[in-house]
Amino acid sequence: MGVRNRSTMFPKKLNAFTVDLEEWYQGVEIPVSEWGRFESRLHASTERLLELLAEYRARATFFVLGFNVARIRSLLRTIVAAGHEIGTHGLSHSFIYRQNAAMFREELVRAKFETEDAVQSSIISHRAPYFSITRESIWALDVLAELGFQYDSSIFPVFNYRYGIPGSPRDIYLIKLPGGGRLCEFPVSTVKVLGRILPCTGGAYFRIYPYALTSRNIRALNSEGIPANFYIHPWELDSEHPRWPLPRRIALTHYFQLGRTVPRLRRLLSEFKFGTIQEVIKNERPRLRHQAIF
Repeated sequence: MGVRNRSTMFPKKLNAFTVDLEEWYQGVEIPVSEWGRFESRLHASTERLLELLAEYRARATFFVLGFNVARIRSLLRTIVAAGHEIGTHGLSHSFIYRQNAAMFREELVRAKFETEDAVQSSIISHRAPYFSITRESIWALDVLAELGFQYDSSIFPVFNYRYGIPGSPRDIYLIKLPGGGRLCEFPVSTVKVLGRILPCTGGAYFRIYPYALTSRNIRALNSEGIPANFYIHPWELDSEHPRWPLPRRIALTHYFQLGRTVPRLRRLLSEFKFGTIQEVIKNERPRLRHQAIF
């Protein structure tokens, strides 16, 4: 008996490909007041990513940092013209749990308005900087709903020194909020390993883990009926960006194996099917369940 075709054995599920659209220096805790000293490298690395997505006919959600919108308006229009979704990544890449509700709202209103003005469409998807919606900042979900957001992708069901809500759902879920609002949460992907919940796709994990493990993790998720939520930053495709004296813990993950990002992305995009956050949630909505606020 012949070997069955892999695509027949594992029908391709639509997974989400997401991009945190920011400069290399904006997510490593360098103060906003110092950002002006660095050269922008965002256009070239984003265009390289767009070429890869086009080559493999994949669509993505780009979560745009509001601080950058004014100088990348043409790039944003290029992203939209290629069929991708634009969401917001906030304004200044601040940890939400270091803000109060008024500060968060003020920044988010500005980021949303400027991004909508640039792309001439409503922004309804959000991702917090550093995935920083935690139990201490769960109030942020009410603010999102009040401002008209429908989708969030900020909650990581793990413990990390920067982020995470351990024990929260691993699959997409609907939330009815205390203030009466509703949101759909698409958590960052995790897998169960020996009873533990571990991160499994995207960012530094994509560069640190062997590619075979990333592939196995996505297949494991899909076999559970869960779409993967993969994330990447344009600077991860730019191995030539400056080496800056960052704190050791941050430097280790930021610079690790940047040269492997592009070849691994090629393997990923050839092996799995990817779409936007909105496309994936539309596919999955009939089976989604409401989750009480935790």
